[in-house]
Amino acid sequence: MLVWILFLALVFLFLALDLGVFNKTPHIISSKEASKWTAFWVFLSFAFSGVIYWLYSTTYVANPDGLKPTTAMIKYITGYLIELSLSIDNIFVIAIIFASFKIPQKYQHRVLFWGILGAIIFRGLMIFFGVLLINKFSWTTYLFGGFLLFTAAKMLISKDEDEFQPKDSFVYKMLGKIIPITSHTDKEHFFVKVHNNTYATPLFVALIVIEVMDVLFAVDSVPAILAITSDPFLVFSSNIFAILGLRSMYFFLANMLEKFSHLEYSLIAILSFVGIKMLLHDFIEIPEWGSLGFIALALIMGTMVSLHKSKTKEERKPSRDDE
Repeated sequence: MLVWILFLALVFLFLALDLGVFNKTPHIISSKEASKWTAFWVFLSFAFSGVIYWLYSTTYVANPDGLKPTTAMIKYITGYLIELSLSIDNIFVIAIIFASFKIPQKYQHRVLFWGILGAIIFRGLMIFFGVLLINKFSWTTYLFGGFLLFTAAKMLISKDEDEFQPKDSFVYKMLGKIIPITSHTDKEHFFVKVHNNTYATPLFVALIVIEVMDVLFAVDSVPAILAITSDPFLVFSSNIFAILGLRSMYFFLANMLEKFSHLEYSLIAILSFVGIKMLLHDFIEIPEWGSLGFIALALIMGTMVSLHKSKTKEERKPSRDDE
């Protein structure tokens, strides 16, 4: 319990410093600033694997599965990479939501900050019940595995024209029935007073839609990491570090999302891999380094192919213009 309290205290300390010190004044986050923060969160996330090793070599963490320190560390890193890779799809959706509601760049960080607080709570609940189900009903492992394969197949056959439209979503329509919505933005405020009536600004609407979409994405990502480990602390910590780095990664990738369009195939490969692993866990045991290696290779190949395709596309543009 002490470890959980200290970990959550550390997370909220980072968030408090983020909003209260480093981003106290709303401003447009440049690619250079975003790249520094992205590097910081990635470094911190991998550095935490050393803390995992130390914790699991002591008696500070409840370890019912008797995980060795090295095994726990590899499972944490694998889980983190899974969550990080699946967050990329989330970044695409966040970009669409911000564009749809015309959220000014200088206020986007504030929306994502409050979105992360909700994400921590919802992810925590989903992880708790997911671990509970797997430990109590072993057959749910097959259910999660089948669901991940279904998700991978759906991503493979989905078409670009099926793009998410925030203003046509059920969430937006339901929110409009609960509270009046205005298209007027008043600085970083989520609500404004108009003729003594309270209206939700586009910032609040974007926040709620992002929150709901994160829950939907968690339906994929939580079962995926449960295929690697059912240890609550490993699942939760890897999830949280991926979420904490999501904001800076969004601002880092926001202006070049098209360059990474082929990463979707990496996500399909990862979801298929963990889905098959869950379905065949009683027959085939894949070592921890095998899972980590496959996921890392899928991400590297997806990134390289995306950058190569993007470079080839840019090189062809001048020749077409000349014609």
